[in-house]
Amino acid sequence: MSKRWVIVAVAAVFALMALPVMGAIVWAAVDGVQALAPAAQAAATPTPSRAPADLPPEQMDTLIALEGALQSIYDNVGPSIVYIEVRQRVSVGAGSFFFGQPEVPDQFSYGSGSGFVWDTEGHIVTNNHVIEDAERIRVRFTDGTVVEATVVGTDPDSDLAVLQVEADGDLLRPVTMGDSTQVRVGQLAVAIGNPFSLDNTMTVGFVSALGRSLPAATEEDGTSFSIPDIIQTDAPINPGNSGGVLLNRSQEVIGVTTAIISPVRASSGVGFAVPAATVLKVVPSLIETGDYADPWVGISGTTLTSELAEAMGLDEDQRGGLIIDVTPGGPADEAGLQGSARTVTIDGEERRIGGDVIVAIEGDDVREFDDLIAYLSRHTYAGDRITLTVLRDGEQIDVPVTLGERPSGGLLTRTTEATAGAYLGITGVTLTPELATAMRLEEEQAGVLVQQIAANSPADRAGLRGSFRPVIVNGQRFLIGGDVIVAWDGDAIEDAADLEQALAEAGSEDEVTLTILRNGVEREVEVTLEPRSR
Repeated sequence: MSKRWVIVAVAAVFALMALPVMGAIVWAAVDGVQALAPAAQAAATPTPSRAPADLPPEQMDTLIALEGALQSIYDNVGPSIVYIEVRQRVSVGAGSFFFGQPEVPDQFSYGSGSGFVWDTEGHIVTNNHVIEDAERIRVRFTDGTVVEATVVGTDPDSDLAVLQVEADGDLLRPVTMGDSTQVRVGQLAVAIGNPFSLDNTMTVGFVSALGRSLPAATEEDGTSFSIPDIIQTDAPINPGNSGGVLLNRSQEVIGVTTAIISPVRASSGVGFAVPAATVLKVVPSLIETGDYADPWVGISGTTLTSELAEAMGLDEDQRGGLIIDVTPGGPADEAGLQGSARTVTIDGEERRIGGDVIVAIEGDDVREFDDLIAYLSRHTYAGDRITLTVLRDGEQIDVPVTLGERPSGGLLTRTTEATAGAYLGITGVTLTPELATAMRLEEEQAGVLVQQIAANSPADRAGLRGSFRPVIVNGQRFLIGGDVIVAWDGDAIEDAADLEQALAEAGSEDEVTLTILRNGVEREVEVTLEPRSR
């Protein structure tokens, strides 16, 4: 069956089946009423809808063709998808007593996700967040074979990881990678993974958007990064799908299913996949060296809107990526790029302006800041020399920049909640004397400075606030200004380790009282925690 026929089949079936399906729904509802109220049956008997078996031959052929195509995708790719089980050690604090015993026994948390066979050498690709901080990893193939896995390499910035397993050759059936740069909105999208621990589940939808950015790792210095070129799909994706595949009609992997947006922590028709183009750059490096050197410019910025352009004396139709901050000593700093030094109030909000506006990279237009990130991700490597075209004081100039390697690590300890038994939904750092001083707090003030708040998380619903104002401390850039968590149900929180322990010991639906400092004023916030799902 040709690819073109599959597309026609999909469109035709959705169009032709709309009325019969709606009729079936109405019929089922009326049946329920009739069972409860026989008198109503005589008063209004609905006209039965045509059953699928009664479709005209050409429509039935279309339906059969679609079913055959989907079955082929599942049969051919399904055996390449694996179930990943992880065990993590939970810290309960040294010197604690447990049921009267002076020694604390080992405690563990468990999680699961998906992965897929990369090659016949036993490499398995999954999401970094699936296996992060895992003490033990096991991989289960579709025939039930379970093997131990070791971590070959990880890249938190793209949320990708590679595992190594020893398995029979018959089990190692590599996937076929596709070209995600050719994906278009409206194309068929098929997801295969293990949602809610249900092995080898296939869901079907369409590519619903392209070019999204997905928050990735936040470094220990407070700097956050995004995964660009993310594929959005309405194919149902749920906890457990992480690390699975998103396929096109040609049975090629166009993305690695990674995240969802949902107020109920289950599929709401908005799922995201790391594009195959990113996977094809990162995974070979992880296999060869254990890590990946992301290209790095050393700037933070935003999209130039008409309001910002007008405030900077530019044409209101001017678009580009406005540089807000330049990292001291980074590639952009060495190239002479300039950040924003002035502040204006727009719609009651303070906004920084005046920096260079990037309008092109290597001759390709940059209309949004994400265009810059996407180009760097698709086409560049650390060490490459690129040319940025920028507007500076209304004049267009070319600036050569030699890309560096994205830095990791820093002065502070990051709260990841990776080993936590309950979910709060923040990323935070231990408040140091330097950060406390920068926030005009007492130098000896202890606690955890909230950096980011996950959307629709318990912290978000409770009204906790993340950090927003960049400062340079000891030559490194940090975000400050957020809430500082200083106590949990009255017990002091001195640092990130205290908060992680509190989460690990909390029940998944506990109501807790957080004592916070906001703008130097202490207040209490009630938070209802949620179960952690992967």
